[in-house]
Amino acid sequence: MNPIAFDSPEQTAAYLRTLPAIRERCGRVHALAQKGELEYFDYHPEKERDAAAFCVEIIKRDFGSNFASIPPHGRWRHLDAGRPRVQPLIEKWKASPNPPDTKEISRRLIDLFLVSVLLDAGAGNAWTYKEDLSGQTFSRSEGLGVASIAMFEEGFFSSDSNNPYQVDAEGLARLTAPRVASAMQVTEANPMVGLEGRTSLLVNLSKALQANATYFGSSPRPGNLVDFLEADSKQDESSGQRHVHIFALWTALIDGLAPIWPATRTSLGGISLGDVWPCNALKKHAQAEGEELVPFHKLTGWITYSLVEPIEKVLGWKFEGLEHMTGLPEYRNGGLLVDLGVLSLRPGVLDTSLYPDPDSGIPKLPPSHPAIIEWRAMTVIELDRIADEIRKQLGLTREQLTLAQVLESATWKGGREIAKQKRPASGGPPIDIESDGTVF
Repeated sequence: MNPIAFDSPEQTAAYLRTLPAIRERCGRVHALAQKGELEYFDYHPEKERDAAAFCVEIIKRDFGSNFASIPPHGRWRHLDAGRPRVQPLIEKWKASPNPPDTKEISRRLIDLFLVSVLLDAGAGNAWTYKEDLSGQTFSRSEGLGVASIAMFEEGFFSSDSNNPYQVDAEGLARLTAPRVASAMQVTEANPMVGLEGRTSLLVNLSKALQANATYFGSSPRPGNLVDFLEADSKQDESSGQRHVHIFALWTALIDGLAPIWPATRTSLGGISLGDVWPCNALKKHAQAEGEELVPFHKLTGWITYSLVEPIEKVLGWKFEGLEHMTGLPEYRNGGLLVDLGVLSLRPGVLDTSLYPDPDSGIPKLPPSHPAIIEWRAMTVIELDRIADEIRKQLGLTREQLTLAQVLESATWKGGREIAKQKRPASGGPPIDIESDGTVF
């Protein structure tokens, strides 16, 4: 293990907020797993082939051999759950008396997609959302997505009654937990996990938008990221296409959204780090302050994947450096690994008090628990490894089947499907997480 060394905690903190740091630090945890030196999990690499085969069957079932048709992982699919909603909304805008230009359409979609992702932390097993127009009922990520686009169309996040189709600082500042609960159909009979945390993220987003004019403009809204990215882009002289590096979008999100995360999160050198946590297994190898910390930045990653797609589709821009993006360390991708035997909790390693229902064998842990940190770190690296094995079994290159396509068509979906097979009553993950609405 050859840690990257820094001269100060401030430098380490800056590094831990970069994209490459996620894979590098998670790789340190994975290296310990290969030697059997994790505290909570045993690693079974011989099961990776079976996990990949399970995913391959799902890909073939849903896409046949038309692998090029697999969309990238992103919020778009959840917003379209049950029926198309995003493209019809775009067409509605284009047909309006004063149609927005292409850049404004992109701004509106960024507004929608970003706020929808922030609402996307696990809602629990009990909550559902019934769409008035279709009469369909949705749960989990799809329910949160369908609810968020309905709220967006109603102007829930806008302060401008003449333009409901935007998310702005003033509109977000007005939000309260009861208002969000009402819009998302939350009642005692239809409870949602993490409602307060979810609402706090949105109110804090208002403050973040106002504090970062560089990214969000003088009339602050998420969609103004388009103007920041355009200034950072390069235009191809022959084709006219704009090229923007993924690091520009990542930096805008990691810096611009920093104020939204709970103040209780890990800090280093006086800098709040967000979704970054100490890993006990790394502590014994740490030679300097911060070397035991592992960054995940799951919601930032989910936002990034979700914004790339509408920007490329609507504006025709091309993002470079997407290979730096990682798989998302959340309970569907991670659950796939546990349910298919790639990872197993060591017997007796968790106190019996952490099993609310001993008969189920499902522990419930807070996001800060060291077992969750190990699980998430292993998930990041295993998604790379299983993606490689999927490509090997299908005879495809990384260009022919990207990690974003694997996440969309195989691992996230596979994690949900194996959970339903193994736990048909709840469809929940093999390890339950106490969601506060700000992590998963």
